[in-house]
Amino acid sequence: MFKKILIANRGEIACRIARTCRELGVAVAGVHSAADADGLHVKTIGESVLIGGAPASDSYLRIDKVIAAAKATGAEAIHPGFGFLAENAEFARAVEAAGLVFIGPTPETIERLGDKASAKREADAAGVPTIPGSKTPSEDAEAIAKTVRDIGLPVMLKAAAGGGGKGMRAITTLDGIDQEIASAMREAKSSFGNAGLIVEKLVERGRHIEVQIAGDGRGNVIHLYDRECSLQRRHQKLIEEAPAANLAAAMRDKMLGDAVRLGQRLNYRGVGTVEFIVSGDSYYFLEVNPRLQVEHPVTEMITGLDIVEIMLRVASGEGLPGVQGDVFCQGHAVEARLCAEDAADNFMPSTGRLSYVEYPNGVRVEAGVETGSEVTPFYDSMVAKLIVWGETRDAALDKLSQAIGDTAIFGVTTNQAFLRTLIALPETRAATFHTRLIDERLQSLIKNSAEDHGLAFAIGAYAWMARQRQTVASNPWQSEAMTGWHMRSDGDDLSPIPLLHLEAGGKSAEIRFGARQTDGMMRIAVGDDVFDIRLDVLGGGTFVAVTGDRRESVRIHDDGETIFLQHRGVSIALKAVPYLTYISAAAESSGELRAPMMGMITRVNVKVGDAVKTGDVAAVMESMKMELRIASKVDGVVAALHCEAGAMVERNAVVVVVEPA
Repeated sequence: MFKKILIANRGEIACRIARTCRELGVAVAGVHSAADADGLHVKTIGESVLIGGAPASDSYLRIDKVIAAAKATGAEAIHPGFGFLAENAEFARAVEAAGLVFIGPTPETIERLGDKASAKREADAAGVPTIPGSKTPSEDAEAIAKTVRDIGLPVMLKAAAGGGGKGMRAITTLDGIDQEIASAMREAKSSFGNAGLIVEKLVERGRHIEVQIAGDGRGNVIHLYDRECSLQRRHQKLIEEAPAANLAAAMRDKMLGDAVRLGQRLNYRGVGTVEFIVSGDSYYFLEVNPRLQVEHPVTEMITGLDIVEIMLRVASGEGLPGVQGDVFCQGHAVEARLCAEDAADNFMPSTGRLSYVEYPNGVRVEAGVETGSEVTPFYDSMVAKLIVWGETRDAALDKLSQAIGDTAIFGVTTNQAFLRTLIALPETRAATFHTRLIDERLQSLIKNSAEDHGLAFAIGAYAWMARQRQTVASNPWQSEAMTGWHMRSDGDDLSPIPLLHLEAGGKSAEIRFGARQTDGMMRIAVGDDVFDIRLDVLGGGTFVAVTGDRRESVRIHDDGETIFLQHRGVSIALKAVPYLTYISAAAESSGELRAPMMGMITRVNVKVGDAVKTGDVAAVMESMKMELRIASKVDGVVAALHCEAGAMVERNAVVVVVEPA
């Protein structure tokens, strides 16, 4: 076994690899970008080398800097984690040339499998069924468009050099095809350093099922069973489980056999994932991820094996943990990816400082953030994973839903409520889903995820009023002197004018207060709705909200003008502004085009004096490896530009001003 390795990654996966290394007595060192200097993985690993600026291209994708860091720290081997350089054959070859061990497949295997087109050729040669489509990647936009027309719609554009949904586009119409191809190529280049695309026939309502394999590089390959990854948005997985449910035993056995046979053909070393798309009674090879997968914990939970440990032992020459007959599948495991994004706003990534983070007890948590962490626009939006195990699938799903509801991440918008709604879907519970389910049901999913803000607003307003009265007593929650404003309207014990304006989730309300009663109850009007409410302290930021005969636990965190509230399993950020301050604020110009989040402007499509129509894309920006288009909401003429290609902009920054027609 190695004495010391370098982890060439960041976030939760770097922390997770470090944990197994320490359990094995292997020392670790890490790397970080300028944006990650105070990151959780840097603190967890304990020894880390700054390798460049915030963009991945300046740091985590710098092969020379990573290898130099390994040598400087005395590491014998490098673990690439997932993403970044994990599927880069040039990196694996450079590691070996430097006299170090690459913890993963051989460079030759990565070249044969890491590229989707090459992997497809290998699958064909191994007798594994493949999807009709192009055999080689291309960076020629005209040639790609011709391939789309030759194959016939619908098709899928795929970045040949990577995965994770980056550089993927489902094409169902030829309208705007050139723009879609250009956008996919830019995203592929940004994420993987290679703009090459392949085109495949689109299986529109298929299931995404994958098989985990492990090989010793000496011809021995085993499978660790299968995983279901059909619940996706933007071709990125949200919920994964093992084993796949409602999968015919004969089909499962055949898929497992195909995956092992493909691995044996390549004399596979390390761990990898063979991915399939299932359509009816048929299945087709999609790709091979020759690396550790984000969803590997669910396989660990059902087999009891540590996949990172297998990688380390194989790379150090110790071989596999056993033969196929030694691997058993027990129970069911499910994983949810907690992402900093707003499902209601087309899954727009969210950036900012995390005011408070708390994960539930009794479940496996793989986290890349903590209280005080900064979620930046430079990397993927996933901040943590929750993984649970149950004796049955229903028990595991119930446990996961509860765990998501018990997680508090305050400071950025997350997909927690959306995940719980997704888990509750009849199709999810019955395992009758497909990869397009979220897209087809998105509006109803968002609607069902939305919180009934009335009571949440009332709880937040009570907390705000408590803060205003903190000088009255050392414990304002218990103080009889904490009252509402004494200026009341007749009959309802409420102030005649609003005293507070609250905003959350695109909704807002004016708040009126009554006096605090001797038992702590306070009457609060949220718009036209009236609540009699009391908050009793439990400690640690947790309270019991009492409304009539109902009592329920809530978590509250106060951060300046924002009151963060965890209510009924949903995190809500309430922006609290005194009413007079709110109504005196200047109205925003309808012609101001603002950056939806922090990021880099990659292209400006207009100049001052240009006429634009509603929906015209004035500028394009990149954030969290995603391309975002900033479009005009009015017809008019460009009056001013406040951005240029290559410049960083803050969230809500005005980038273009359009004078409405």
